[in-house]
Amino acid sequence: MQVIQANPAIPVLPLEPDEITGNKQFRVYNYEGNFPNPAEFLIPHRKDHYLLVFVKRGTGRHWVDMTPYVLKKNALYFLRPGQIIVKEEAKQVWSTGVAFTPEFLSLQNVSLSTLPLIQNYHNRHALQLTPADAVVVEDTLQKIRTEYLLPGEWQQRMLAAHLTVLLTYLSRLYTEQFQEDDTVTIDKQLFAQFQAKINERFQQLHEVSDYASLLNISAGHLSEVVKGQSGKPAIKHIHDRLVMEARRMLVHTNHPLKEIAFGLGFSDASYFNRFFKRETGVTPAGYRTNIRKMYH
Repeated sequence: MQVIQANPAIPVLPLEPDEITGNKQFRVYNYEGNFPNPAEFLIPHRKDHYLLVFVKRGTGRHWVDMTPYVLKKNALYFLRPGQIIVKEEAKQVWSTGVAFTPEFLSLQNVSLSTLPLIQNYHNRHALQLTPADAVVVEDTLQKIRTEYLLPGEWQQRMLAAHLTVLLTYLSRLYTEQFQEDDTVTIDKQLFAQFQAKINERFQQLHEVSDYASLLNISAGHLSEVVKGQSGKPAIKHIHDRLVMEARRMLVHTNHPLKEIAFGLGFSDASYFNRFFKRETGVTPAGYRTNIRKMYH
């Protein structure tokens, strides 16, 4: 298994395409009985992608950021990129999982990244489904799996459409289950405000100090809170938002690179080019060419 080594002590596992579809941004898992990837048991690791797993029935336990979760019948477990996961041995599991990259999420025309399930303000990682909810979720997952096994021109769009329905439905359940949660601390609220401000002003403001001023706190305090809540530096959240918008513009418009750079608040197109390559590993032009081959 390929490993992205961000920290020698905690490996980061990428989303690996399967042999059937070769899709590098989206993958569906289906298990009936045998628990997947036994080599990962008791090994702390992170993932660089989102993962949703619907457990129809099964036994076992896993840990997310040092919080244990016992597998339950008709439960939905969800993970964000970068969280530390430890799996314990399980006997039998019947489940369906959907994995997708932040890039896949950001390329959709709707704001999926702002949904409650994705933001996860309450820092929960499991939803208990009623029998009726389980039927809806299982049916949607089956539609996703069917489309996933039919590669073609419309596959990415259809996967995105079904995923939009699934995430929206689960976000409603998330809000209903945790609306009375009293664990939303001041730090969590500040982190949510910081993310909201980024979405409002990322085209104009690129520095942590700018957002600290908007929130009437010091840059040092903001950085400390954001790192504690997300595990990522505050500046990384700003950069990720800029990259997300750049990707959208590169895919969904024919704007010249210079125009995209200026629209994102970069006064120099060459700096934007260096910034994008540093954050993604490819140039804006190279990204536009490669991603359009996938989507068109």
